Amino acid sequence: MSYKIISKFIKDISFEIPSAQAFIMIEKDISKYTLNFDIKSKKFKDNIIEVNTILRLVPSPELKNKILTEINLASLVSIEKNLEDKEELEKIVLVDIPKEVYPTLYDIFIYLFTKAGVKNISIAKEVDFLEMYKKKKNPI
Repeated sequence: MSYKIISKFIKDISFEIPSAQAFIMIEKDISKYTLNFDIKSKKFKDNIIEVNTILRLVPSPELKNKILTEINLASLVSIEKNLEDKEELEKIVLVDIPKEVYPTLYDIFIYLFTKAGVKNISIAKEVDFLEMYKKKKNPI
């Protein structure tokens, strides 16, 4: 393994149920939301990068009462000094790190909905970051 997650922290959370109508409709309308990921990275120190894995629920345009949710989980990642291969580094940032931190993101997401009073919320427990990476590299 050419990297190690040193630490991770919640960098930002936005969780908004703007109305009673939106709250009442969440369980019925959750299938009309798309799970979306945005992964960004930047150098923190020598051989340490910050990887931000951002999970958001994106509502379909036809929804009238929309909820807003976004969680940014930041990871500080130590990269081996001799890692020169840009493609391998890209794969670590876009596949390996998100795959490793997604269970934490999932737990936070479910916790927020549970504490907000939503009983039956369901999002993908498994996400294929490798497939998302391949589609981004070779869009059809």
